[in-house]
Amino acid sequence: MLVTVDRFQVPGVLEAQREDVIKQVFLRDGNVVHASSSDRNDSLGAYLQRHGKLSGEQFTETMKQRSSGSKRYGELLIEQGLISPAEIFEAIRKQIESIVWSLFYWQEGEVRFRIGSFQTPGGARIQLPMRQVILQGIKRAPNAKTLVARLGKKETVFEPHFATEDLIQAALDADEYRLLKLIDGRRSLYQVCTEGPLSPAENAKLVYAFYVLRMVRHRDAKAEATAGEGAAEVPPETAAEPERKGIKIRFRTGSERFSKG
Repeated sequence: MLVTVDRFQVPGVLEAQREDVIKQVFLRDGNVVHASSSDRNDSLGAYLQRHGKLSGEQFTETMKQRSSGSKRYGELLIEQGLISPAEIFEAIRKQIESIVWSLFYWQEGEVRFRIGSFQTPGGARIQLPMRQVILQGIKRAPNAKTLVARLGKKETVFEPHFATEDLIQAALDADEYRLLKLIDGRRSLYQVCTEGPLSPAENAKLVYAFYVLRMVRHRDAKAEATAGEGAAEVPPETAAEPERKGIKIRFRTGSERFSKG
């Protein structure tokens, strides 16, 4: 879904729901600009306490004050001198990122994408490029085996298919770039994953991310046609799609609705 949204630079809101938890990711101009969650563990206060910025007592007291007043939580913390404005801004940014990353851990749920320029909730805005979201999210995915199955067999060979601009937009670090350079049209998937700078599982997830982002491709048409033998091969157009089991995806555009179960 994210690859498709990025390709067409479509503004809108991605809404994910699992049981009674709803998380929203606001997208604009190919960037994540905001995220919200109904899970209290994703709140700014919980984030600050979890990272040692607030004590348990401070968290409890300020949350009581927040619930009985009209001020935003960050404003309340600043006015009480508990946290500086710069720290609040950075914490909000990290909190938004953590909400986005958490969705990549979900194994089931329902995802909807509503097209349009929507009013984002108050608070800080971020500019998180979609290609970085996809790369970092896939790195956080818990099951490398599932992702590798989408790439083909261990003998599958990939070749590079990127411009330098792609590397900059994805903000590859040194290890990620070293792994990408191993994909040369000769090494097999198994060789790339075992020879890479990280663990085989982490290397495999990165290769999948490169494939989804179209930075690598199958070496030739024959390899692409046979790569799925005994595995769940996924073409580039749908490579970023969640597993079908337990997942419902709905795209909404005005009064129209397109569903995929």
